This record gives sequence, structure tokens and C-alpha cells, in this order.
Amino acid sequence: MATDLTAVKFVESAQNEIAVVPDFHKRILFSDEAHFWLNGYVNKQNCRIWREANPQVYVETPLHPEKLTVWCALWAGRIIGPYFFKNDEGHNVTVNGDPYRAMITNFFIPELNNHDV
Repeated sequence: MATDLTAVKFVESAQNEIAVVPDFHKRILFSDEAHFWLNGYVNKQNCRIWREANPQVYVETPLHPEKLTVWCALWAGRIIGPYFFKNDEGHNVTVNGDPYRAMITNFFIPELNNHDV
């Protein structure tokens, strides 16, 4: 029930914005990041294959394989990015608050300023 109320409030808020700013919908921005494992591993956590017999197959995978995290954003037909999370030496880094903040400060905000958003 609380989710429904939140959705209604969001729609009402968006309608109010559209009444004031006609191209409001063009200013909505979506962003996400994706992780790519560099050893060829594919995360199949949401994929299950059921068989009648146990194939007795074991596949060893590293506990923490090296991966690359890529971020991008899009709005109204325009894409910002991709942004590859790497350190100053060009090595892939774990994405936590510090690299994400640096990406927003050093890449995302300047890109927004360049595109009149």
C-alpha cells in the first residue's frame, strides 16, 4: 500500500512539473553501472537448468575474479559515458563511495554542464 501511495505522489509531482516546465520529461535522466568479469565468467545466478540426472560436473571459478565496472547515463536520446572505473595507474578498481564520488565530480557534472541539462 505504501508503494502505491509513493507512486501516486510521484505521478502527481511529475504532472505538476510538466505543467510548469513543458519539456520536463526530457530532463529525466537514467543511469546504471554494469560489471564485466575479465576471465570470461558470466554470472548465471538467475539461470537454473534442471535435469533428471546429476551430471557430476564441477566448474571452478576464482572467489574474486577481476572485473571491470562501467557506468553510463541516458536521457532524451542522449548518452553520457561510458565511464570506466579505474585508478590513476589505469587498473580496475572496486566501486565504493570514493570512486563513485570522484566519477560524479570529475566526469558526470562536467558532462551535464557541457550538454545544457
